[in-house]
Amino acid sequence: MKTFKDIIAWQKSYELTLEIYKLTANFPKSEEFGLKSQIRRAAVSVISNIAEGFKRLGIKDRVHFYKISESSLEEVKCQSMLAHDLGYLDSTNYTELSKLEDRTGKILRGWIKSQK
Repeated sequence: MKTFKDIIAWQKSYELTLEIYKLTANFPKSEEFGLKSQIRRAAVSVISNIAEGFKRLGIKDRVHFYKISESSLEEVKCQSMLAHDLGYLDSTNYTELSKLEDRTGKILRGWIKSQK
């Protein structure tokens, strides 16, 4: 692999991040600096930590960043559930987003295992 963009886990996480941005675009103004900002930052953290980990030299250091990415994905899952329960995401969007989150997590876990 030549760049972090070649990592399938990064590609799927990037897709998730774009989806998060689309789905949160119409969140209430009152959430501009609350849930909307938080879920977007968590999604960006997923892709950013994969990218940073890719450039780390040691395996232990690399895996550390990939695990941070995995933790950020859990934040996204929690925050999207909250957004749904607050009525900011309809059931259809939430169901599709949950599937994408789960698929992203499986791919990311596989990537982490392959690095050890």
